[in-house]
Amino acid sequence: MPLLSRALQAIMVALIVGVATFLMMQSLPGDAAFRIAAGRYGYDNVNAAAAEAVRAELGLDGPLLGQLLRWMGDLARLDLGVSLVSGQPVWEEIAHQLGASAELAAAALLLSFLIGPPLGIIAGLNPGGWFDRALLVAATALKAAPQFLIGLALIVILAVELRWLPAAGYGEPRHFILPALALALGLAAVSARIARNAAAEAAASAWWRFSEGKGLSRSRTLLRHGLRNLSIPLLTCLGLQFVTLVEGVVVIESIFGWPGIGHALVHAVFSRDVPMVQGAALTLGLSFVIVNALIDVALRRVDPRGAS
Repeated sequence: MPLLSRALQAIMVALIVGVATFLMMQSLPGDAAFRIAAGRYGYDNVNAAAAEAVRAELGLDGPLLGQLLRWMGDLARLDLGVSLVSGQPVWEEIAHQLGASAELAAAALLLSFLIGPPLGIIAGLNPGGWFDRALLVAATALKAAPQFLIGLALIVILAVELRWLPAAGYGEPRHFILPALALALGLAAVSARIARNAAAEAAASAWWRFSEGKGLSRSRTLLRHGLRNLSIPLLTCLGLQFVTLVEGVVVIESIFGWPGIGHALVHAVFSRDVPMVQGAALTLGLSFVIVNALIDVALRRVDPRGAS
């Protein structure tokens, strides 16, 4: 039954995302044929004749409902069509870009969980102390700061001023650090507060006092009994944070020139490449459904009572 529910959710996401992105692309100002031609040949090489040729080739003057229904028919056959700019199948382009985005997202999540929960646990085991208050201020500031501002600040400080890391690039381990850190800091701010509250609640519980009464040290009590309890809210947080991660990938990839699906989505919007926009948005939406399904499975394994 949960599998059927997720499958229905995926179908609804596909339809809503497809229709919404199509309508939003059609509502953008300007000449779509000119933008597509510019994406193909470059803005310096586009003229009215090139735009009219693109308009006639793609049938952009045809009924919008017919274009949308054709896309839905193709989607039912698991075909996202071809890019209006490159002429390549959308599936192939997304498969190439999704790998780069998945690498960046995985690095950001790993980094955020190496930063946030350990700091939150330390603060939660010593509530009200100076470290707890300092963490609250830092977490609030990072959570409130837009991700593009964090990314630009990291570029200015670590790449421009200190010259420790490259401001952009792809293919080497050092290229991951700045974009992954820009994504991870906001995620770590949330996970740190959740871990702090869970640790403080655990330390005040009867089972914690009983464990310490048996002679177990605080660290052994945490390792033996506390981590399992802390993992439940953190896993739930991971599912919720995936929305923030998807939004951040689009922004951060554009800032750092990362060749992922978020960067491609921005360029597709500028080029009015409707099939590419629909395919990229659909992939991001379905990835959210898949991640939440995996989080549900993990919660049921960790917590015998099941996920709420």
